[in-house]
Amino acid sequence: MAEVIPYSLFTDFDINLFKSGKHYRLYEKFGSHITTVDGVEGVYFAVWAPSAKMVSVVGDFNFWSEGEHKLNVRWDSSGIWEGFIPGAGKGTKYKYKIESNNNSIKTEKADPYARRYEHNPKTASIVWDEPYKWKDSKWMKKRKQHNALDAPYSVYEVHLGSWKKKVEEGRFLSYVEMADELVSYVKEMNFTHVELMPVMEFPYDPSWGYQVTGYFAPTSRFGYPEEFKLLVDKLHQNDIGIILDWVPSHFPEDAHGLGFFDGSALYEHPDPRKGYHNDWKSLIFNYGRNEVKSFLISNAIFWLDQYHADGLRVDAVASMLFLDYSREDGEWEPNMYGGRENLEAMAFLREMNEAVYSSFPDVQTIAEESTAFPMVSKPTFMGGLGFGMKWMMGWMHDTLQYFTKEPIYRQFHQNDLTFSMTYAFTENFMLPLSHDEVVYGKKSILGRMPGDEWQRFANLRLLYGYMFTHPGTNLLFQGAEFGQSGEWNFETSLDWHLLEYAPHKGVQKFIKDLNALYKNQPALHQKQFSAEGFEWIDYNDSENSVFTYIRKGTNEEDDLIVACNMTPIPKESYKIGLPRKGKLKEVFNSDLEIYFGSGNYKNKVLTIKAEPWHFKNQSADVNIPPLGLVILKYVKKK
Repeated sequence: MAEVIPYSLFTDFDINLFKSGKHYRLYEKFGSHITTVDGVEGVYFAVWAPSAKMVSVVGDFNFWSEGEHKLNVRWDSSGIWEGFIPGAGKGTKYKYKIESNNNSIKTEKADPYARRYEHNPKTASIVWDEPYKWKDSKWMKKRKQHNALDAPYSVYEVHLGSWKKKVEEGRFLSYVEMADELVSYVKEMNFTHVELMPVMEFPYDPSWGYQVTGYFAPTSRFGYPEEFKLLVDKLHQNDIGIILDWVPSHFPEDAHGLGFFDGSALYEHPDPRKGYHNDWKSLIFNYGRNEVKSFLISNAIFWLDQYHADGLRVDAVASMLFLDYSREDGEWEPNMYGGRENLEAMAFLREMNEAVYSSFPDVQTIAEESTAFPMVSKPTFMGGLGFGMKWMMGWMHDTLQYFTKEPIYRQFHQNDLTFSMTYAFTENFMLPLSHDEVVYGKKSILGRMPGDEWQRFANLRLLYGYMFTHPGTNLLFQGAEFGQSGEWNFETSLDWHLLEYAPHKGVQKFIKDLNALYKNQPALHQKQFSAEGFEWIDYNDSENSVFTYIRKGTNEEDDLIVACNMTPIPKESYKIGLPRKGKLKEVFNSDLEIYFGSGNYKNKVLTIKAEPWHFKNQSADVNIPPLGLVILKYVKKK
């Protein structure tokens, strides 16, 4: 094969943008690109390695021989090595052999911008292009209305390796099989969006994908890049959005990865107090380095641009925001103002969100942020971080703590559920019951519910009913929708056989109908991030452990009355105050027989009486089933 020919995809403008941290489409320049130079087909390679003395491309085309295909370093001090290799092509396996200026150590590194990698445990990059003819134009034109903050947003979180397996063959489902089975299931269950735990290439299965080495490639575990595009396309064709977990907070130390890339701390912060995570034994990006910012923001843009993703759920934001995150005294250094905030990370997150929403105003970025850091989901022009939504971790913790208690003790913990409403509208909150809540000895969600079998499933339905009628958007992890009994195990399939049993089938039907209700009742989503969309009727009845409240839409006639009974004692003819006259009809009941409930405590059309109660001028007597929830709606006047 011929030697490296000098060639470049970079203009001077590209270089200036890169060095200033403002180039947001670096994937169009860096990496390996199949092209033709002077009529000869081959591959252009470009890599950033400013501390390198020599960079050569080694691969199956040159028998992995060092020095045969040396790249040329640019003259402009950008640290970019590049060149065109005739004869290389799609499917070529390669790495960069880098000799460092610092210590003359030679290392083989995978291409940070590669579009495909070998299947683990192999680690080579693969020259690839993924031509694909998208068929989701209908979705893309209208997805703004699907992703709007006043639209129903019910998310099904999925780990591709364990959602379902071909047991007889002992393997994962492929992207192509997921495009059939997962898509049809999510559509049947009425979820509006799927969130995939990280699909970017990663070396170690037990990391669940959160230790990324190939930021620009969907993992080869499930197929080719264009097959992942097919999965996205099929979701869109069925009116289902896709959110990708994105991990700009840390990366692993694997020898072929980003760590100590050119013999120096290139992508990671050189100070271990800012550049190393003790918890995860991983490295932290240097958010103050312009070229690293360009790399990360380009990566966020890449998945939205090239793979039509509808949003990014940004992992471990709290660990980025605080210099003392999981560190003892003396293990961190205050910022220039003496505070604990990581100013460089804050600036990066703001810039990332501005870049994303500037190019893709119809998507959402969602922060997994577990602290009280203010204005995470407020616009950057107001001083916020610029995310579209934030996970409501406090709600998750308090709610699960409450539901774990035996009902007899719940009267003493009424505040566990009411407290969330004191801060519910300070951010655009998503309510998550995610994978993190069903691992490491925490039990499954069902496994936390107290009581006998009937009570456990009634509690579970009640929890979900309360969740979907609480202000905010929703997220359920795979298996939760049918009452998975055991903890999540990333190595095995979900226990789909449980659907042979009525209690589990009932929960699945319940979630399907609850999703439909959430989508079809404007009061549950139109004002889900506004205090105008919620009003307590009564939160003080701790003796009965009953909560009653109103969810409000834009039109008064869409208002819903919600009553929750957190005990196994039915509340028949329970009096609740109401704001206006008329009649009420039951539109949802968690105790129906089709859900494995008793079916004994339904509500016929109720006439509202002119009897003041709960500081309101009218009232009605409602039947609230044991460990149950009912939702009522005003009957429209003819």
